[in-house]
Amino acid sequence: MNVTALLLVLGAAVVHAGWNLAAKRVSDGGARFVFLYYTVTAVVFAPVAAISLLFAPERPQWTWLLAAAGTAVLHVAYGIVLQRGYAAGDLSVVYPLARGSGPLLSVLAAVLVLGERPGWLGLLGALLVVAGVLVIGSGGAGGDPRQRRAGIFYGLLTGAAIAGYTLWDAHSVTDLAVPPLVYFSLGAVLQSALLAPYALRGTATGELWRKHRREVLLVGVFSPVAYLLVLFAMRLAPVSLVAPARELSIVLGGLAGWLVLGEADPARRVLGSCVVLAGITAIAVA
Repeated sequence: MNVTALLLVLGAAVVHAGWNLAAKRVSDGGARFVFLYYTVTAVVFAPVAAISLLFAPERPQWTWLLAAAGTAVLHVAYGIVLQRGYAAGDLSVVYPLARGSGPLLSVLAAVLVLGERPGWLGLLGALLVVAGVLVIGSGGAGGDPRQRRAGIFYGLLTGAAIAGYTLWDAHSVTDLAVPPLVYFSLGAVLQSALLAPYALRGTATGELWRKHRREVLLVGVFSPVAYLLVLFAMRLAPVSLVAPARELSIVLGGLAGWLVLGEADPARRVLGSCVVLAGITAIAVA
């Protein structure tokens, strides 16, 4: 991997871990917080996508709207489950499990549904992810067992949502040929629209904005920035190198839970995060 691609991927990992740390700080936000940051994303990126359409050779298709609607539903589920996980569990549990189980479940779906055969290296990676999950979720010297179990549950549930939108997104941008920037931006608009009827009732969302404006803006801007950095890196280096390198954010998330939030049992959770990272690396290069 050349230096520019490596810097882009490492930057994406830092940004991704950073916006999840910001999201963890809004433990009482729920769906309203998800609505606010999706709205920020839509406001920032939808005009860019609209301008890009003026210079694109493709003509808009109705299938683009249907594809974006699918990813909007899956991303809304992902955002809500992730916030519930951060309300119920620790960042150093929820984040590694969510990021680790998503690729694992995607591989399982590809094997069971699409008939793909990942080979021995892919299977080894899957086993390492499972082992890392067990290390993170097992007992340790500190922490509330109920909180740990809640973190495991929501981390794995978030991973299932990640696997769902990953498979749907791959279908949309390859089989349906939806331009990625248009697809991403239209999805953000629909995500905001789906949550608006709930979020705009009463004054709670306005109060949440005033209280956590910085976190809303960080997540709303940094989440797509991390994604775009990875896309640029994939233009410079093979995906088999980019994919595992970006998952360095798993270890960064575990370290942030320890150093920034003071979460319990840091050695076990960081070790488990490293095992999950090794597993994703094996899956990516299989």
